[in-house]
Amino acid sequence: RRYVSLYGIAAFHAGLGEHDQAFEWLEKAYEERSGWLVWLKSEPISDALRSDPRFQNLLRRVGLPP
Repeated sequence: RRYVSLYGIAAFHAGLGEHDQAFEWLEKAYEERSGWLVWLKSEPISDALRSDPRFQNLLRRVGLPP
């Protein structure tokens, strides 16, 4: 068995264009206080999610500038 971060699962879904599932996993990562969330703004995989209001909301809650 190997550990896969909740953020990693979200990135997988984002890469497949499954945005709703990506945001579900990002929310779980946020609830778990995943340290990976600090990379939201710099990850290329996030490009597909940036225009979604849920992304901006998550950035705000994580404490990252829009």
